[in-house]
Amino acid sequence: MIKFGTGGWRAVIGDEFTKANIQLLAKAMADKMKAEGVEKKIVLGYDRRFLSKEAMQWAAETLAAEGVKALLVNKSAPTPLIMFYTMIHNFDYGMMITASHNPATYNGIKVFTKGGRDADEQQTADIERYIAAVKPEDVKEMDYAAAKEAGLIEEIYPLNDYLDNIIANVDMEAIKKAGLRVAIDPMYGVSETSLKTILLTARCDVYTIHDRHDTLFGGKLPAPNASTLRGLQNCVLDNGCDIGLATDGDADRIGVIDDTGRFLHPNDILVLLYYYLVKFKGWSGPVVRNLCTTHMLDKVAERFGEKCYEVPVGFKWVSAKMAETGAVIGGESSGGLTVKGHISGKDGVYAAALLVEMIAVTGKKLSQIYKDIEEECGQIFMEERDYHFSQEKKEEITGILMEEKKVPVMPFEIDHISYMDGCKVYFKNGGWVVARFSGTEPLLRIFCEMPDAEQAKTVSEIYENFLGLK
Repeated sequence: MIKFGTGGWRAVIGDEFTKANIQLLAKAMADKMKAEGVEKKIVLGYDRRFLSKEAMQWAAETLAAEGVKALLVNKSAPTPLIMFYTMIHNFDYGMMITASHNPATYNGIKVFTKGGRDADEQQTADIERYIAAVKPEDVKEMDYAAAKEAGLIEEIYPLNDYLDNIIANVDMEAIKKAGLRVAIDPMYGVSETSLKTILLTARCDVYTIHDRHDTLFGGKLPAPNASTLRGLQNCVLDNGCDIGLATDGDADRIGVIDDTGRFLHPNDILVLLYYYLVKFKGWSGPVVRNLCTTHMLDKVAERFGEKCYEVPVGFKWVSAKMAETGAVIGGESSGGLTVKGHISGKDGVYAAALLVEMIAVTGKKLSQIYKDIEEECGQIFMEERDYHFSQEKKEEITGILMEEKKVPVMPFEIDHISYMDGCKVYFKNGGWVVARFSGTEPLLRIFCEMPDAEQAKTVSEIYENFLGLK
């Protein structure tokens, strides 16, 4: 059975990610569209992963056999481009072939709904029901060339429209005057053309690494984190760059190296951008974060008389709460964020452009801007830990946390506990700790944030020992 997690359907290539399952999903989408009476038209894109282009074409052949017109972006492209196209053309659905930041052995499919939003829990549950109703013999396919001839498959490449929208929302003149040096690392993914086009148009000096097509992503995880961006750190320092920008495999997440060569945690990026948009651009409104993301956003929001809203993990929750509250920005500690006035999903390319604008407009280095924020709002320290587990161990942990609702004895006074997504303990000193299972990888994650780094380490270790994770 095809199951959707927090970031779409993801599976190991050749195991569950097969032509049969891809076409099963495409047939289910066609059935769903027909039942809902929506326009039988959908846009599809693909990233640089192994079998991504072929998977897009297999899905299109099945959609065409069902009379659904498939508009295929005929070059590998960022996921946010597909969301943007779905939004501006008012399509009811879009699909992207990608496993985002997962290991190279994975591929998958993200589904977008009206407005270019990530399919929410209700939508994905509906899709799963339609999949369950499809019999293998019901799945048909139409020859690709014949479908093109019949107008049921159309190849498009709308990158310019997407880039023009970003350029129109960024202060390009300020960037041109600043004469910035920028290092970029597409991580062998799909963002190079987009990032270079924007940065070169803004007259930046651009230094690029890891730009070739490599389905193994250089033997590393295509996730922009501290361990995978050492090459970008060197590039920034060797070339005296003002900033280093990286995106994950499908360009919806961002990673940043500051002017000193320090990796900026996605939490820091969110804080920087919210602070910049409110203080320097004069925007007003709340901010949205998931429950594993820094409470420094709460501090910044309070500093400007605004509110921070907390939601479960999964960007569909972030975008929904943003739409409800008119929030300025929303994001997650995994590197995904979106800004009001753009698409309703994650976009690493737009986030990168805004960070470059921030340096140009403020006339300050990233390292200095964050120091300014800490001086205004205080410091906070996060500890993150990941654990692999057996199915037996998962059931044991679920029983302890979610059924028996047990938590370890803590050296800090507990304010309250939430079971909105995993088990999150809030302390009266403003700190917190959460344990939850990942929705995209077979991992248990513990996040802890406290006023002191040693406190964060201590609480994480207590939780680790309590659950028998060592």
